[in-house]
Amino acid sequence: MSESVFLCPSSDLVDSGEAVPFEVRYYSESVAAFAVRYAGTVYAYINRCTHVPMEMDYQPNQFFDSTGHWLMCATHGAMYSPQTGQCLMGRCRGGLVKIAVSEEAGMVHWHTSDKLQRKQAL
Repeated sequence: MSESVFLCPSSDLVDSGEAVPFEVRYYSESVAAFAVRYAGTVYAYINRCTHVPMEMDYQPNQFFDSTGHWLMCATHGAMYSPQTGQCLMGRCRGGLVKIAVSEEAGMVHWHTSDKLQRKQAL
């Protein structure tokens, strides 16, 4: 069963701007994730390039290339669609792992699934 988890106020996400980072459990591993806004819509992904499983941001919470239209992996320059997470060019395999999000009443939530859960507190 899916659970809605508060992520941030809507105002924290600006079109093609800084991402909001968060942590999730993907299967049994604790991993970094991020949410961005593109063309007015919020999208979220696990922060892991498909070419080499490394975090993608070139500066903390910076994922968009200089045009503001593509998510870019800082390590090898792979470019991903912000709407789908699919790799469009560069060294990558497939697409980013998408995380379901919703936005209502000025708040953004991410949603758990069978593969994605809240990070467990220590």
